Amino acid sequence: MIVTLIVLCEVGFWVLLGLGLALRYLARRPRLGAAVLLCEPLLEVVLLVVTAIDLKNGAAPDWKHGLAALYIGFTVGYGHSMITWADARFRHRFAGGPPPAGPPKHGAARARHEWGLWLRTAVAVGIALVLLQGAVWYVGDSGDVSSLRGWQGTALKAVLVHGVIALTYTLWPSKPGSGRDGGEEDPTGRRGSARTGSGTS
Repeated sequence: MIVTLIVLCEVGFWVLLGLGLALRYLARRPRLGAAVLLCEPLLEVVLLVVTAIDLKNGAAPDWKHGLAALYIGFTVGYGHSMITWADARFRHRFAGGPPPAGPPKHGAARARHEWGLWLRTAVAVGIALVLLQGAVWYVGDSGDVSSLRGWQGTALKAVLVHGVIALTYTLWPSKPGSGRDGGEEDPTGRRGSARTGSGTS
């Protein structure tokens, strides 16, 4: 049930995002569109409540509960930037807005951008760790919390690896023609291959 709910929350996020942007720019109902977008955090609240109830009802803590904690952390850490990313491209494509600007490509500016992304990851991991530790304390000695501890280790590794990536941009700043800046920015601020139908950076 938890995994199904995580999938539904992810689908719901994009459905609400698309509906909110359509109301804002196509239907020219910016207040209603903003109200729909403000409903996004309710999805994570529902997931958190259902996960807590599942544990309260005696479910053995396992990887599904850990995954729910990491998902909630990620959406809190990156949710706003994902909405901003989609908003800029939707406005450019359907409402005559300016082409969305990509991140800095080179030098110290790019390094600062990468550390900003790392900070979002740190926020996401911090929230996940708090939720996981709360679950560990809640279960206490009455159950096996090794899976939850394992997810805590995974979260810490993720923020460490991302920190190393950001550090490389500080120690070895990218330069024009280095091949480290190709493609279009994605919702998390990374760059990859351009998507069909998206606004170009």
